[in-house]
Amino acid sequence: MAIYIDPPLWPAHGTHFSHLVSDVSLDELHSFAAAAGIPERAFDGDHYDVPERRFNDLVAAGAAPVEGRVLVRRLIASGLRIPARRRNKSLKVPLLNRWEVIMPGHDALFLDLLDRWSEPHRHYHGCTHLLSVLEAIDLLTEPGEPPRAVLLAAWFHDAVYRGIAEQDEEESARLAEDRLADAGLPEEEVAEVARLVRLTSDHRPEPGDDGGALLCDADLSILGAEPDEYARYVAAVRKDYAHIGDADFAAGRSAVVRHLLELDPLFHHRRARALWLDAAHRNLEGELA
Repeated sequence: MAIYIDPPLWPAHGTHFSHLVSDVSLDELHSFAAAAGIPERAFDGDHYDVPERRFNDLVAAGAAPVEGRVLVRRLIASGLRIPARRRNKSLKVPLLNRWEVIMPGHDALFLDLLDRWSEPHRHYHGCTHLLSVLEAIDLLTEPGEPPRAVLLAAWFHDAVYRGIAEQDEEESARLAEDRLADAGLPEEEVAEVARLVRLTSDHRPEPGDDGGALLCDADLSILGAEPDEYARYVAAVRKDYAHIGDADFAAGRSAVVRHLLELDPLFHHRRARALWLDAAHRNLEGELA
């Protein structure tokens, strides 16, 4: 047995998480996790994310506690470590290219946001989601140029993500207010970015709010994905909430799906409705069923 666990130092969902790894094989890691009652959804490619309340009993079950840097070194030496190019950070270059179009010269802010979107507890709400939202905004506005405030709101809308509804959006909006004011943006634009970020808590822009409609449509574009991609999205969201039991998650997720089905309109832009509306309703109704 060669199972290792590092200290619970990674904040998420109101607690802290450890990483559980094997330096021998994934089969060994899965067997250990199953015996310890760790759900499959906590597995993230080469490790399990486990909440701090499980730390002592996992050590008692045979996991060897080591410092985080030691755990990473042993995982790399084992050959089981997933290369960076296969993780969210592989999107650094395309994201940087987009950032430099709207905020040239603000590399420190870009790196801060990239670090936030690359946090290890994120499964759906990571860099891939950010890039998808930016691409959806492009799709809905081409051949025109999207407003910079909408693009910046996309960058900030899940910059704080702990899986706490409304609080995450509020803290993300406050982060945008602080960081963009420090970057020297006009007060009116900073306020607009923060307003747009707050809209993503319920996706209910007022009639005539073109910027809010654009951001909300792009944020919800995953709902209109093909069935396989939609299934992967739902599975990733479940991993984002791995700290919540199955029954509580099912109740909460059902409420979210019902809320989305009740949105009228679900998508606001004509192009968004043509691209995603029918598939979104099929996906949501199928999930609820």
